[in-house]
Amino acid sequence: MSTELFNASEYLLDRRVAAGDEDHIALTGPGGDLSYSQLLDSVRRTSSVLVELGLRPEQRLLMVVADSPDFVTLYLSAMRIGAIPVPVSTMLPGPDIAELLRDSRAPVMAFSPQFAAAAVAAAAEAPELRVLLTTGERPDSAPPLPLHPLAELMRTVGPIDFVYSTIADSPAFWLYTSGTTGSPKAAMHRHGSVPVVCETYGNQVLGIQRDDRTLSAAKGFFAYGLGNSLLFPLSVGAASILEPAPSRPDSIPARAREYGATLFFAGPTFFANMLRADLPTDVLAGVRLAVSAGEALPAGLYHRWTDRFGVDIIDGIGMTETLHIFLSNRPGEVRAGTTGVAVPGYEVRVVDEGGHETAAGEPGALVVRADSAATGYWSRYAASRQVFAGEWVRTGDTYVRDADGFHTCLGRTGDMLKAGGIWVSPAEVEARLLAHDTVGQAVVVAGIDPDGLEKPVAFVVLAADRTTTEADLVAFCRDGLASFKRPRRVMLVDAYPATATGKIRRVELRATASAILQGEADASVATS
Repeated sequence: MSTELFNASEYLLDRRVAAGDEDHIALTGPGGDLSYSQLLDSVRRTSSVLVELGLRPEQRLLMVVADSPDFVTLYLSAMRIGAIPVPVSTMLPGPDIAELLRDSRAPVMAFSPQFAAAAVAAAAEAPELRVLLTTGERPDSAPPLPLHPLAELMRTVGPIDFVYSTIADSPAFWLYTSGTTGSPKAAMHRHGSVPVVCETYGNQVLGIQRDDRTLSAAKGFFAYGLGNSLLFPLSVGAASILEPAPSRPDSIPARAREYGATLFFAGPTFFANMLRADLPTDVLAGVRLAVSAGEALPAGLYHRWTDRFGVDIIDGIGMTETLHIFLSNRPGEVRAGTTGVAVPGYEVRVVDEGGHETAAGEPGALVVRADSAATGYWSRYAASRQVFAGEWVRTGDTYVRDADGFHTCLGRTGDMLKAGGIWVSPAEVEARLLAHDTVGQAVVVAGIDPDGLEKPVAFVVLAADRTTTEADLVAFCRDGLASFKRPRRVMLVDAYPATATGKIRRVELRATASAILQGEADASVATS
């Protein structure tokens, strides 16, 4: 093990100032502009605040903080002093935040004023919490704990040059998974993971440059958003456009135009909602490349979006446990409907149940070998053993690889279904539905019929100002798919149930699908 000193905060910030970027804009957006030298000064002062508050190396700083200069400053400052920043979803209610406080044992929590009610309620249920920091004014009510406005404390302390003696393998930050298949788990990342993702995907796939400006619909508490809005731009001296408000398909493109975004990051659902919003075709005129992740990007959606807005999308897959994208299409080399090929520095395999690599065209479980992999889950021994298998990380996705090495997602391993005793890929049925000119989004899940058998059920969101019927869509699928793949019901819905990070809750759709097939519910249950 190398004992050479390395701190990710220095890598992202001090290194850029030393390279001559001190006057270059690091952060911009509604929260104001900060140059790299101003950001470094803010980080040094915030580091002093955290030390004064008693935050010690390897203790956790829970962050319920909007995407803003304060988010970046707190994240970098905590790592700088050897502590562990833990950004969590800003959409969580008080009881869920309290659960994460107790699980992480964080002695300090920082929160943005718009989340004060949930944060204060959570604090009362976290016995190991000692101090609260707000990035705004003091809230009207607070638990019997010391509570400090960050700005006030920063005015009373001087900047410190102290950087804790971390190495690449030292713990750096935690990211909680969405918890869609159980209780939330904290993936523990090390300082050395940061340059790995920046110098592989950021440099060799995204091709980010100093004059780029990034804008992400995915927020910084999500691994995808953290890379987009913080790690990648700061690693090369670029600028990050930070949007503190919830991402909406009309407001985010407006920010892109206002602040000159050149790289735009979102997920398939967000891209579909932009199409439904009927935005002007030139709304992303300054964007040179868009990136999709979180779910597989269907070919039909890719073509409709690129045809309308004239900006290419590279689709990729990453996971909280690997920090960012490890399998991706390339700019100018997109094969629509696929997730592309391995990112340089990563090794991916499609394996059978025995762990042997499958032949081209044969589906299997996707696994990845990644130097950016988390060291495991905090206090989750069994879950760690299930996902982190030696050098390999089990993604939980079913994929197939073609003869050219391009990978296509067939769905989450648990989402595959058998109809008539034959495996059916939800992604294949979804792609057929999306080929219909009235369909904006499609999700296919397994429902259990009255005989206890699995049958495909589709939930469809129509494109803006378009109409069709269930019968028309079923007939369309019958003409283009084998009979056993045809959805038994196609339910027209307004939206899908989603997690805090925007991923569709397929488990809820499966329950609704079963109820529909068994005559116990209608499609309204799906969006409740």
